[in-house]
Amino acid sequence: MPNVVDASPLGQPLGWFAPGRIEVLGKHTDYAGGRSLLAAVDRGVRVNLIPAKHGITARSGALPGDLRVVPGEPLSVPDGHWGNYLQTVVDRLFENFAPLAPVEITIDSDLPLASGMSSSSALVVGLAVSLAEYNGFTETARWRSHIHGPEDLAGFLACFENGMSFGDLAGRRGVGTFGGSEDHTAMLCCRDGHLGLFSFGPIREEAGLAMPADHSFVVAVSGVAAEKTGAARDLYNRAALAVTEILRRWNSGADERGSGPHESLAAAVRSSDEALGQLRALTGDEDYLRRRLEHFVAESEQIIPRAVEALGAGDLAGFGEAVDQSQHRASALLGNQVPQTEFLAQQARTLGAVAATSFGAGFGGSVWAMVPSAGADAFAEDWLGRYAVQYPAEAVTASTILTRPGGPIRPII
Repeated sequence: MPNVVDASPLGQPLGWFAPGRIEVLGKHTDYAGGRSLLAAVDRGVRVNLIPAKHGITARSGALPGDLRVVPGEPLSVPDGHWGNYLQTVVDRLFENFAPLAPVEITIDSDLPLASGMSSSSALVVGLAVSLAEYNGFTETARWRSHIHGPEDLAGFLACFENGMSFGDLAGRRGVGTFGGSEDHTAMLCCRDGHLGLFSFGPIREEAGLAMPADHSFVVAVSGVAAEKTGAARDLYNRAALAVTEILRRWNSGADERGSGPHESLAAAVRSSDEALGQLRALTGDEDYLRRRLEHFVAESEQIIPRAVEALGAGDLAGFGEAVDQSQHRASALLGNQVPQTEFLAQQARTLGAVAATSFGAGFGGSVWAMVPSAGADAFAEDWLGRYAVQYPAEAVTASTILTRPGGPIRPII
């Protein structure tokens, strides 16, 4: 159905900044109802809106040309193109609320693409929030009956990508990934200078930890693209679908156990002292399901609580040891590592980083290292230099970023 609104609700430009994020810990845990330790960063996506007379047009600072977007009419752009995310946002807002007013959208980003810092989710969050505000949807009874705070908004915006419904806000085709709401939670709920510990299903903040004042993150972008398209998307979805299958097996035997069905793997694991043993028995016939279960339990239920306790007590050595375990389990159990990210994590520790691990969906992407701020520049140069010697082809597009935890999405003028 075409956009039928003829007048803009605003008389001046409107802009929003949506940050990228670092998944400090929490590899593939959120959609299973587990825990993640997150930080927003000081880089992100900027979305600027200017009132228009007709239709919705958009442009990106990264690519030439304008796109004209009509709700319900897919764009003729390649898989993975930023226009697909814009179309997804426009379609979902149109279906859940009302026709959108004419607008010109300009998008700029200083996040490296396909790096694991979640440039695609930052784009979705920035577009959805700015268009919802621009069109007055956030003031409607329908919005307010579903969105009571940033946690609800994070859950709703995650549904833009995975295509699921959110309460009475019906789902529609997303972007093809079966992910959770970790990225959106970091972008909407994390606080400046802090790491946020969140659990999911529903989203709940368990703790906020101040980042050591004299330390920073150095992020090494490996040059191996962490795309969520094509074969990489299939690998990502395999991890998510394995969780779905484990939970299906658990719930299919709920009556015999007398424990009732559960909505997440985390809820099943935590349901009784016997639950983990029962889940291991249910997955013992398939190696990947068994490894997927063991990884989730280790990452969400053991490693993250241990890391949070150590960091809260100022025990940086203990924090680093817990993070090392996360990196090891990701390789041995989850299977989402590539040699380049494993090398970067190992070399960061050799160079004296407090802690280091890969993050994001995996199968490429980036590695973060926590280091003293005073020597961060020298560390980054040495780290990237070692990587260039080992992986000269990938190093052509590799880079490093220095950052500290930043604040959540915010308006810009």
